[in-house]
Amino acid sequence: MSAFLWNAAAFIVALGVLVAIHEYGHFWVARRCGVKVERFSIGFGRALWRWYGKDHTEYVIAAIPLGGYVKMLDERIEVVSEEDKPRAFNNQPLWQRSAIVAAGPIANFVFAVFAYWIVMMIGVPAVKPIIGEISPNSIAAEAGIESGMELTQVSGVETADWQAVNFALIGHIGDESMTLTAKPDSAATFDRDYPLDLSQWQFDPEKQSPLTTLGITPYRPAITLTVAQVVEDSAAARAGLQEGDKIVAVDNTKLESWMRLVEVIKASPDQALSLTVSRDGERQTLVLTPDAREQQGQVSGYAGIAPQMAAWPESYRFIQQYGPVAAIPEAVSKTWQVIGMTVNMIKKLIIGDVGVNNLSGPISIAKGAGMTAEIGLISFLGFMALISVNLGIINLLPLPVLDGGHLLFFGIEAVTRKPVSERVQDFGYRIGAAVLMMVMAVALFNDFARL
Repeated sequence: MSAFLWNAAAFIVALGVLVAIHEYGHFWVARRCGVKVERFSIGFGRALWRWYGKDHTEYVIAAIPLGGYVKMLDERIEVVSEEDKPRAFNNQPLWQRSAIVAAGPIANFVFAVFAYWIVMMIGVPAVKPIIGEISPNSIAAEAGIESGMELTQVSGVETADWQAVNFALIGHIGDESMTLTAKPDSAATFDRDYPLDLSQWQFDPEKQSPLTTLGITPYRPAITLTVAQVVEDSAAARAGLQEGDKIVAVDNTKLESWMRLVEVIKASPDQALSLTVSRDGERQTLVLTPDAREQQGQVSGYAGIAPQMAAWPESYRFIQQYGPVAAIPEAVSKTWQVIGMTVNMIKKLIIGDVGVNNLSGPISIAKGAGMTAEIGLISFLGFMALISVNLGIINLLPLPVLDGGHLLFFGIEAVTRKPVSERVQDFGYRIGAAVLMMVMAVALFNDFARL
């Protein structure tokens, strides 16, 4: 229940901020164009709070936090006095109406740049994308990629860390091929291109990593046999295991790896195991009886311990951080990359290269908001930037109920020199609303299927 409330709170905060920014874009440009704004609402439905500004605009925070709107004076909606007609939206020049409508999505893109700018000034701890292992007969192995190489680009997009690699790989879902650029090792001064055949590449983004499905395992420091954490009231705690203990043997059999210990523990629910541990230079014998825990219909043993990892090589780790000026082009580049990937994925959804099961709705977004907010400010800002870009692009789709639909009508008006008839606009709104509802229904279905 607490996780649900946390996710819901993070979702409301994220969506509320992004909707407010989107609607403020419309509001700000409308005011600059001399249009009278009657209401600025964050959310729909019953008003929870309302107040009036000195500009006589009604500001509202409503009960349903799934959107918002800016209500402008418009003769097509209500009777307008002769005095106010010059301030009505429909009486503004075409370029001003277009600017007002486009300002919402543009505001979302500007926010994404701002969020990435903040993230890059704060600095993000990162790890170079050094390959640990390559699975035999995998797509990566067939391309000639080897363990120890450092990935530098994915189809021309620079990849300084593993997050950038994963992000670039996701953009290739549904493609027939891509090119990975890699150096033989992190110290090399040259690199080489490796074309990958993706004709047989299939994976579920919700359950699988694009890296592992290509056969690539990132480098990780070795797992030691030293205990780093003992869960309170666990089987390990009852056995007397302590942080810093080195587990040498189990049932008088010398351990070669932590994974072997995990296998033995999982295979021994409610069975006593004799552990030989080294503590402060002395060996001791402890009796561990793993608890029984059911997972995916199978009962396995659980001890409640975690191992220490060997130290990362210093040359593998770095901080992605820029000064206030240098961070600007980096933030713009990152935003442009996200825009390109989002547009590409929408195109693939439309032509069928990507299945509709990849669509996500508010439940998935809420989970993402909660997870990133729990990690910290940097992750939450990055998540909000990503969603802001998606919100801006979706609103630019040429569906009449969205900003893009209005811009489409304005484009037709610019060509024909007369406004699109209200009958045609009304028909377009109905079709657009139906399409949007269908897409939302599929997204919600996917959300529930992932629970």
